[in-house]
Amino acid sequence: MNFISIVYGLFLLSLVVIYWSLQKQRHRLWLLLFASLIFYGSLQIEYIPLLLASVLMNFWLGIAISKNRVYAANGFDSNQSGFSQNLLENWSWRGLLWLWLGIIFNTLMLLGFKYVVFLLGIAGNFMDLPVLNSISIWYGDNVVAPLGISFFSFECIAYLVDVYRGAPPSQQLLKFATYKFFFPKLISGPVTRYHYFASKLRTLHFPAGHQVIEGLWLIACGAIQKGILADHTGNFVNLCFENLQRAGSSDIWLATFGYGLQLYLDFSGYVHIASGSALLLGFQLPPNFDYPYLTTSIADFWRRWHITLGDWLRNYLYFPLGGGRHGLFRTCLNLLLVMLVAGIWHGAAWGFIVWGGLHGLALIVHRITDAVSDRVAALKSWWESVPGTLMAWLLVQVTVFVLWIPFRLPNLRDALWAVRHLWGHPPDPQFAEKVYSQALGMPREDVALLLLVLAVAILVSYWVERSLKLQLSWPMKILLVPSCFFAVLLFAPEDRPPYIYFDF
Repeated sequence: MNFISIVYGLFLLSLVVIYWSLQKQRHRLWLLLFASLIFYGSLQIEYIPLLLASVLMNFWLGIAISKNRVYAANGFDSNQSGFSQNLLENWSWRGLLWLWLGIIFNTLMLLGFKYVVFLLGIAGNFMDLPVLNSISIWYGDNVVAPLGISFFSFECIAYLVDVYRGAPPSQQLLKFATYKFFFPKLISGPVTRYHYFASKLRTLHFPAGHQVIEGLWLIACGAIQKGILADHTGNFVNLCFENLQRAGSSDIWLATFGYGLQLYLDFSGYVHIASGSALLLGFQLPPNFDYPYLTTSIADFWRRWHITLGDWLRNYLYFPLGGGRHGLFRTCLNLLLVMLVAGIWHGAAWGFIVWGGLHGLALIVHRITDAVSDRVAALKSWWESVPGTLMAWLLVQVTVFVLWIPFRLPNLRDALWAVRHLWGHPPDPQFAEKVYSQALGMPREDVALLLLVLAVAILVSYWVERSLKLQLSWPMKILLVPSCFFAVLLFAPEDRPPYIYFDF
């Protein structure tokens, strides 16, 4: 069941009508869980039993962690009741052991589906064992990772850590299962914490008229972003990267720029539809993007790109590693480790690891530059000036877009070929004919102009929303919603690719 389809529209409409006709929250939760299982089953039904078992395991682990954590927290009173200090320490450590059991369980489930092929291939080549390569090939041909397994596992780890840190565990399996399977966020996020979701349940009410309109408007905007802008841009990007050896330097630059826009519009479009769907059901999902291509530092880029993943990495990895509390060297090491994990999380290929590692190095350069600027007044003044701000923006965007190459081409051989041919490489004469004339029906210059117009539209949208603080009125949104859906029906490509983040 694709988000941009008549089937999904009927599914959501039916669900919203039945959902709000029910009076008891328990009945609504059962309906949401059932509907979410139908949604996931329409895409990949074979893994529902596994995910249900994972939900049951994490629910039970949360309760186990909480019980042992409570004993440790009340250790002083228990000690006065005659309990030994040694026993209290054992109780304290038992909670930590339950936590680590949960982390290992969720990590192994993620590794088992996404990284076995990659790890066996590395081990087979390193130890010169063909049998490992054979197992790797068989595993890759016969085992497909569950959709959304990365988001699913990260949310479970966050829940267990939050409980260990003092948050109350879920006492209702139905509520926890509904949270985990909530279909708008199930496949590609946003990464949502359980207690954030549970707090929305406590204040759940039928959305006001303007909230209904806003939900429909978000779905319509997401459909335009994905169905028209991202998918048509993606057609050009795919044509270039699938014919990489024939592409010239200008084509590689255009494809790289196009892929950065496609990825943003594709994922942002998904989040808009997910947020709009959730809003119609009375929930507000956390934001996931905040105009990341308009940032002037790589650190700010990561605060505004895939916000919920960045929040997870900071709270459950960077801060536990020590964050920035132990000197510049340790801070830089932590940044590198966190971004390597971010790269590995996106996929089992060297390209993702290189992408994460280079982003880590970029964050290190930014941190060192900040430290130097704090001591050199002239340098700090330069970065705060208009030319310095423009230079910082340009450096960040060039870094981000060039690093999309190993992200899009996770095979390092292809990525390195593309990077080496970014300058001075002429295209194959047949490339322009096949890509621009036959497939797209427009010259290279027009493609470049359209991509530039798309980038300027994002800038204008930011300027109108943030500087002028202008918003469309509710009547205008009501009029535009059906027009957006009709435009998608007319202009979306026939072969609509899946959401990019379905692979992660």
